[in-house]
Amino acid sequence: MELFRQARNWKSYWSAKVWPYLRGDVLEVGAGIGANTELLAGAGYESWTALEPDGELTRGLRLPSAKHQLVNATIREVTGRFDAILYIDVLEHIEDDAGEVRQAAERLKPGGALIVLSPAHQSLYSPFDAAIGHFRRYSRATLRAAAAGTAELEEVRVEYLDAVGLIASAANRVLLEQRMPTAGQIGVWDRWMVPVSRWAVDPLTFGAVGKSVLGIWRRRG
Repeated sequence: MELFRQARNWKSYWSAKVWPYLRGDVLEVGAGIGANTELLAGAGYESWTALEPDGELTRGLRLPSAKHQLVNATIREVTGRFDAILYIDVLEHIEDDAGEVRQAAERLKPGGALIVLSPAHQSLYSPFDAAIGHFRRYSRATLRAAAAGTAELEEVRVEYLDAVGLIASAANRVLLEQRMPTAGQIGVWDRWMVPVSRWAVDPLTFGAVGKSVLGIWRRRG
């Protein structure tokens, strides 16, 4: 988590995609060390619940404002309804992803948004994925399948992000087989590859290629 905390271009890219859906009461599932809580603190929501079952991870977490609260629990222990629920690089850590999506849908208000960002392409599953506890990587089809059994959800978009970064992921999988990327590799990816993906390549592919997959659904009202 600390390695990717300084990936400013990447965070700017995906956060711009989800920003318009962050309103009212927001639930962030898997807050971890609070990097995304801090990143999204300027959005126009009324309350933010940072949900994290691992108390060790949140020990040094500082909440951005009084409208934020930290809850050490899983979604099954959460009461209340939300206008947006986020899983940012989290759903791939959960073995029963379809069950998790059903739990999330039950806690959305009518018209509320479920937002999932995850690493893409099972063929790229590497020792790094295993080391950080990923059960899987997703395609658009498998991410849709995780939500397919939840009738309350209506798809808004499912698209890939970062086509150029896909090359780096493929190189790691085929050539390097690294357990962890280095800070230098992450820096090169974030400084050079992400901007080219965001501003040049991804608009041309219309979300058909990328190293991450973003899914957004609304709860039917």
